[in-house]
Amino acid sequence: MPRRGKWEQHPELLTHRSREGVITARDLQSLGMDPRTIYRKCLPGGPWQRLLPGIILLHNGGVTRRQRALAALLYGGPGAMITGADACRWYDLRVPDEFPAQDIHLLIPHERRVLSSEYVVAERTRRLPGAWIRRGLPLAPLVRATTDAVRRIRAEEPISHLLVEAIQHGRCLPAELTSELDVGTKRGTAIPRRLLKEWTDLRSVAEIHAKKLSARLTTEPTHWNTGVRTASGFVGRPDAWWDEVALAWEIDSFEFHYTRHDYARTLRRNNRYAAAGIKVVQTLPTQIRDAPEEVLHELESAYAAAAARSRPPVYLVEEEAA
Repeated sequence: MPRRGKWEQHPELLTHRSREGVITARDLQSLGMDPRTIYRKCLPGGPWQRLLPGIILLHNGGVTRRQRALAALLYGGPGAMITGADACRWYDLRVPDEFPAQDIHLLIPHERRVLSSEYVVAERTRRLPGAWIRRGLPLAPLVRATTDAVRRIRAEEPISHLLVEAIQHGRCLPAELTSELDVGTKRGTAIPRRLLKEWTDLRSVAEIHAKKLSARLTTEPTHWNTGVRTASGFVGRPDAWWDEVALAWEIDSFEFHYTRHDYARTLRRNNRYAAAGIKVVQTLPTQIRDAPEEVLHELESAYAAAAARSRPPVYLVEEEAA
């Protein structure tokens, strides 16, 4: 009588050894299953399916996103973690469609030899970070995941969108992203480096969106974050400034600029603008995101009104504190 494997005597072991039905062929063999049996069960029409080399799903139905991730991690082995665009999605960032939707990018300890296969991109690294666990999955820290994602494509718009997502919703600092680009491979970093450098003079992610929107105006701002004064003293440092007509644009939001006790300072600033004869447009970041056409109309109207009156005697300053 042939010897029965443990899996036949105790079929519940398959469930216990797997993660949501995902298991390695090696684990199946350790339960006494013959490799030929594993192969047959994964053939078309069989009860199981092969997800990756040596990785089995214990049913033949649809595969969830999480099961694909678990399979990739089992394939990568101990120490593997998800990075890149897929990790950003697990962090709940809105990842542009230009980033591959199916690929899972893994970081692998450098001493282990794992080849990329099918939907898994395996990258061995000597700079393996500590993993962050999200929904039971080990992920590279968001700064690393974001930079790993943007260096793999060459299109500026999706790179810009993902960087903004990481800064705005992931609370990454632009300096942290730049530092990660500095210490990692330089391949594919030219565009994100340039974008982050351009943004260093902008005080908030809201202003990044504002700068993009302003390119659609008939007359773009002449300055960003430049101090303005009268003969008697400092007035303010508007987010954007049209010097020829003395028009200021302020992107005002507690979320991006202020704690609530700064509200009084904002009122004092606006009073200084009014006393100096400066016309000011105030915009919330949500308006730029959700109603850009309305913002453009308001700015065009404000510019026309400012141009119709005599320019007040105000001047630019290089450095002065508000």
